[in-house]
Amino acid sequence: MSLAMMLLASCGASYTVPITGRKHTLSSEDAQLPALAATEYQKYLSQGKISTNQQATQMVKRVGQRLANAVDTYLRSNGYAAEASTYQWEFNLLADNQQNAFCMPGGKIAVYEGLLAVTQDEPSLAIVMGHEIAHAVAKHSSEQMAKKSNASVGTQIFGAAASAFGLGTVGELATTALSYGAYFTNLHGSRKNESEADYMGLIFAAMAGYDPNVAVTFWQRMAAQGGSTTASFLSTHPSDEKRIADIKKHLPEALKYYKAGGTSAAAPAATTSGTKSTGNKKTRTKASGSIRIK
Repeated sequence: MSLAMMLLASCGASYTVPITGRKHTLSSEDAQLPALAATEYQKYLSQGKISTNQQATQMVKRVGQRLANAVDTYLRSNGYAAEASTYQWEFNLLADNQQNAFCMPGGKIAVYEGLLAVTQDEPSLAIVMGHEIAHAVAKHSSEQMAKKSNASVGTQIFGAAASAFGLGTVGELATTALSYGAYFTNLHGSRKNESEADYMGLIFAAMAGYDPNVAVTFWQRMAAQGGSTTASFLSTHPSDEKRIADIKKHLPEALKYYKAGGTSAAAPAATTSGTKSTGNKKTRTKASGSIRIK
């Protein structure tokens, strides 16, 4: 029991998410994730999945670089210079009809050709890629790894206690219930991560000089494509309706960045999910809150 409790305490350091100011715990393997992700990313690309559409490929790389430049400027200007130095941004278009995109730790991002039929223009593509960049900057992968590690140890602790006190079958049932509880907690965390990435991505797109207003029509087009009918509380993504409603709520703030010329000194500090942040300084504010994009 003592050893298990020590394991729970051995997770990585606390991390303050840029833009939102939300704090979470990093996985103890956080420092190794970018290198591991880069290796897997190259393996994936080597399987012959890179698009041969040069025009579309150049658009993806152009949008990605504009976003990366804006994010780098913001991070270095707001107390995250050390973090900014860890990102090795790479953007590729994949020859696949999926309407999707993904991000790996450290800045390895891929967009599928099928998504371009829905984005339709560069500003809308910037909304998606800003969302993906936000996952990397917020270190969501490391956060989820830490949560799953804690949930696993917590379940083992409960099982050991049940066995020690002779609870037998009741103890086994309780351990199973605890395991499901941890699963649903992690799902909720994933939905929060998606909402946070939506918000941060909107801000990043505005910083890069893309009109954030296009986010609403893009997500409406995406919702029209159809998707999983899984209930919202069982999904790792917010419902289409909630996602669009939240984006509309955040638009006035994103437009301030857009009208201020992106990452200039005139750009305001952003707020979401109960915090307001400029770098690592925060004050409390009003709290706020599917698609297959990951």
